Amino acid sequence: MENCTKVRDFILLGLTNDLGMQVPLFIMFTLIYLIDVVGNLGMILLVFMDSHLHIPMYFFLCNLSVVDLGYSSAVTPTVISEFFIVPKVVSYNACAAQMFFFIGFATGENYLLASMAYDRYVAVCNPLHYSTRMTTSVCIHLNIGCYICGFLNAIFHVGGIFSLSFGKSNVVHHFFCDVPAVIALSCSDIHLSEVILVFLSTFNVFFALLIILVSYLFIFITILKMKSDRGHQKALSTCASHLTTVSIFYSTVIFMYLQPSSTHSMDADKIASMFYTMIIPTLNPLVYSLRNKEVSNAFKNVVKKVKVLCKSEISD
Repeated sequence: MENCTKVRDFILLGLTNDLGMQVPLFIMFTLIYLIDVVGNLGMILLVFMDSHLHIPMYFFLCNLSVVDLGYSSAVTPTVISEFFIVPKVVSYNACAAQMFFFIGFATGENYLLASMAYDRYVAVCNPLHYSTRMTTSVCIHLNIGCYICGFLNAIFHVGGIFSLSFGKSNVVHHFFCDVPAVIALSCSDIHLSEVILVFLSTFNVFFALLIILVSYLFIFITILKMKSDRGHQKALSTCASHLTTVSIFYSTVIFMYLQPSSTHSMDADKIASMFYTMIIPTLNPLVYSLRNKEVSNAFKNVVKKVKVLCKSEISD
């Protein structure tokens, strides 16, 4: 604690110091972010515009696009700007704010995926009671609960980390203010903080994952009891997109956060972080649009309506 001084800002090392890679990476990440924004905003607008998608499954999907857009926007614009800003300085408060919104939206997605698994469980295992169990009120409360859990978790994480003392270094070995990279800079005794934060992360991830696994256990039991191949295919098709999203999301989250900071490799963390902060939010709309006929049909209908409107305006 004697070597601690008040830190007013942090310096981000960024993705790479290779000058030859700056322009290609800038172009690549700008394109990825544009696809992310267009894909997720497009999904949100599509759900609102097409009355066929005004059902619980797509209400959850709309909120999935909101949280995807939220946590990618907390990180990606900073990464893009870092390629041409030297040194890459971020203020103490801005670092805390970035961490808060990233954790809030990412944890919200964690619980939202669990809510979507429950929705699929009711749709497959109790189809006759689906409309009475997944009412508008239930869906709204589930989504609000996801956001509350997400931002409560963010408050605990940010409050716990930024109550520590910093001073031995202000250089963050990352391209954004992520938990493992920032907590490693503390000159306080971080053992208790690490234990609490790992416990919170473990609880959030495995509680949501338990709901998902139990839901799919009952789904697969129900599918095995079905006698028709058509029933098998229909049940599996309703779950395929969600299972793909769950697999990608949790594999990276478990790799990143459910290990002590002493075992972290910063280079490996950067690669994993790049994947879940930029690639996953971009992939989710593509996964659901390519694997879901209703979304594809809704998109085609909207395109047809736009063409008709354009032709009518031209003729006028």
